[in-house]
Amino acid sequence: MKILVGYEESRVADAALKLAHKHASAYGADLFIVTSLEQSPTLKKEDIDRAENNLEKIRKPFVADDIPCEVRATVSYQTAGEDLVNFAKDNDIDEIIIGVRRRSKVGKLVFGSTAQYVILEAPCPVTSVK
Repeated sequence: MKILVGYEESRVADAALKLAHKHASAYGADLFIVTSLEQSPTLKKEDIDRAENNLEKIRKPFVADDIPCEVRATVSYQTAGEDLVNFAKDNDIDEIIIGVRRRSKVGKLVFGSTAQYVILEAPCPVTSVK
């Protein structure tokens, strides 16, 4: 079994990691933790380095508990939702765990929702954590 966690530094993302740890332990799953960065003129190498360093810190408790865990910071012109869904398709992911932040309806309309896109477009079950 393969589990994907869409991660960005937030309280809900940390909650998603906790659940992923439980699921990976229970099912003997391989875990993939992915941070998706959107390519733009404002994206700096320091942003990518910070994301990669953060992912390596996050990975350590999983490895310590013998959970196979791969971390990746991706950079593309896709939205985070599109990037996560494509990663899931390309890697035969069995479950996606993603944090969901509460936003107003206007906020979702204006800014979109990564979680909403993943839930609607994923090729596998999606577990949302708030």
